Amino acid sequence: MIDQNKNNQPLDLSYLREISGDSVEFILEMLDVFEKQTPVYMADLEKAILAKNWKATFECAHKIKPTFYYVGREDVRDHMQEIESNARDNKETALIPEAFAEAKRFIVILYKQLDDAKALLQQRL
Repeated sequence: MIDQNKNNQPLDLSYLREISGDSVEFILEMLDVFEKQTPVYMADLEKAILAKNWKATFECAHKIKPTFYYVGREDVRDHMQEIESNARDNKETALIPEAFAEAKRFIVILYKQLDDAKALLQQRL
């Protein structure tokens, strides 16, 4: 389940800071990549779910899952893990479409959080 409380907080970019040596340029580049890749990953995941192709659903959820950790949203990573596990194990597959819908609604919030984070980072340049 996505933690709604985190939706109103700044993103925790500590992982990106750690791996980059707190390089603002690197972090901004990673956030840009995230913003470009996420819609592609989400579209692939949605297509797989609509087709009830659980193998593809598992693979897509597995691919997108770690990216949420990079931006400090472990709750969303765990949410994707649940989709991944259910699809992989072919269990509770009837719950997958609603779980995806929740994630899709969340992405709008995440993009706002990303914009806010990028604005703060730009101030450090």
